[in-house]
Amino acid sequence: MSYVITQTCCNDASCVAVCPVNCIHPSPDEPEFATAEMLHIDPKTCIDCGACADACPVEAILPDDKLDPSQMRFAEINAAWYEDHPAPEGWKPLVPTPAPPRDRGTLRVAIVGAGPAACYAAQELLERSEVEVEMFDRLPTPFGLVRAGVAPDHPGTKAVTESFEWSFRREEFALHLATEVGRDITHAELLEHHHAVIYATGASSDRRLGVAGEDLPGSHAATEFVAWYNGHPDYADRTFDLSGERAVIVGNGNVALDVARILTMDVDELARTDIADHALTALRKSNIREVVLLGRRGPAQAAYSNPEFLALGDLTGVDVVVDDADLELDPVSARAVEEDAATALRVRLASEYAGRPVRPGHRRIVFRYLAAPSELLGDDHVTGVR
Repeated sequence: MSYVITQTCCNDASCVAVCPVNCIHPSPDEPEFATAEMLHIDPKTCIDCGACADACPVEAILPDDKLDPSQMRFAEINAAWYEDHPAPEGWKPLVPTPAPPRDRGTLRVAIVGAGPAACYAAQELLERSEVEVEMFDRLPTPFGLVRAGVAPDHPGTKAVTESFEWSFRREEFALHLATEVGRDITHAELLEHHHAVIYATGASSDRRLGVAGEDLPGSHAATEFVAWYNGHPDYADRTFDLSGERAVIVGNGNVALDVARILTMDVDELARTDIADHALTALRKSNIREVVLLGRRGPAQAAYSNPEFLALGDLTGVDVVVDDADLELDPVSARAVEEDAATALRVRLASEYAGRPVRPGHRRIVFRYLAAPSELLGDDHVTGVR
């Protein structure tokens, strides 16, 4: 038996550090780590110790005999990575980096923001130095995008907050919520009482499309919709017109897939998640039957991760639709498929979806590659996309 990394992998590499036989890759010191969608366990090297599963903050690692049917594909994905990345000669177990000396005095650090980036920064400081950390966030709750950005049907991903509890319990750590820098405290005041200030506040505004009609009612940034269904206090009072049968999403990254999934999922299944009550009420009345995702590049360059793309196929009552014509690869894409296992899998999954029948009565998630909007149509609200 070996262990398998599955869909909810968060790439924080906690598992890499505890593996006694160095069978989890790519590791942070390898070039592939920067672009990896997930980590992989080598089934031929794994000794079934379970240390990685204990260390995983999002419960993404399971023994291969505990995988449910929707996860079985990940055993193949883990093993396939090592077919394309064979172990080099003289492969040695990792040697943990020693902690720096603790005789340099106490460092006081203020961290503005309480999302995952802020929490990882605090964790790193508290683990490796004599340090006191004060964290400030303008919201009444911590964890930022983990709370307001992760889809409600991904509780495993949200479990990453459990790894931050160690930091929050430390005497050297203080958390100040409902405290806004610039309103309740100034940057100068932070510097007066701390040696350093880390800003981990994320991107508060959206990137514009730059096309006509973008500001019409019915055109929304994903940030608004995601924050709305996750109950973010700044967006809880928003309303979205779900009376039409088709919604169009510009982009095909993981957030786009999240939105498509929320719009097409069985509402009774959503009710078992922590989705905001106001969003659940609105989605019960939704007429949307089809969601179209526009990606300006082809399937080889799609921005979503393979695990998220693969998971769409398990939605109850939903068909994933891909046009065969979009799978014709240009020379650059064909070369990428030959050279990169993740790209090859991305295209293979799209081909599998293209071969599936569209079933009557099912809702649909339609992928339109090589398509970008030039204009949103309508006079007083969006009626179409050109």
